[in-house]
Amino acid sequence: MQTNPLRKPPWLRKKITPSTLREVEAMLVEGGLRTICQEALCPNIGECFSKKEATFLILGHLCTRGCTFCNVTNKRPFPPDPDEPKRLADTVIKMGLRHVVVTSPTRDDLRDGGAAHFCETVRAIKARDSKIVVELLVPDFQENEEAIRAVAQSGAEIVGHNIETVPRLYHIRKGADYGRSLRVLQKLHAANPAMATKSGIMLGLGEKREEVLKTMEDILKTGCRFLSIGQYLAPGPRHTPVVEYVAPSLFEFYRTEGEAMGYRYIKSSPYTRSSYMAHEYLSGGC
Repeated sequence: MQTNPLRKPPWLRKKITPSTLREVEAMLVEGGLRTICQEALCPNIGECFSKKEATFLILGHLCTRGCTFCNVTNKRPFPPDPDEPKRLADTVIKMGLRHVVVTSPTRDDLRDGGAAHFCETVRAIKARDSKIVVELLVPDFQENEEAIRAVAQSGAEIVGHNIETVPRLYHIRKGADYGRSLRVLQKLHAANPAMATKSGIMLGLGEKREEVLKTMEDILKTGCRFLSIGQYLAPGPRHTPVVEYVAPSLFEFYRTEGEAMGYRYIKSSPYTRSSYMAHEYLSGGC
């Protein structure tokens, strides 16, 4: 429990304007859908919803793991909703999205970890408009190779799996394994080299500079060429506390170092999240 939280610096005081959320929230309610933006208390929600952008959360809002940095509830989930992919596709069209990001909680209770549901969601979106870019942010599927291969060949243009932090701090990722997550990225790339793979890490948990650079190198070796780097913000007092608010200049340092390593595109800033400005990765920021 965080008893003496750090005071946020000026660059981390983004305001949320409730009026900008209502239209997107109404469409989500109508479609019976959830977003990770809402579940994770994302600080970018006002900015993204005002642009009618959102990251859809499929397979429920309950997670079978209990990562201490995450706000998603750790309870036994309900069975997948077979109508969800169609409702999501309908809402995508209604929102006018051209780049769709879809994620889920970890579903260790399902044999395939929910991979088939991800694939059905991609098919439903592409059936409505094949030119919509679909990006999936998936759990590790407990390294189920059939599940990994299925999402890699689902038709999504980007499939991401977040490493989240450096190996020394992996105790915050309950049930996860650093080596396994790297292998998931490698297997995604191997299953479909034409598809882009993406990962993300958080800063401010007490990691050292050399640890971050080594983690970036490890991710790059999997074939992954897209990376997001953002500031960790504790969702509440019972979560892992923030150790440091990292200066914007250090985020810029990691971006330039990553580009020199060979990354195709890196978004690195305090407010960067896995799916924040997701359309920029394929276009190189244009």
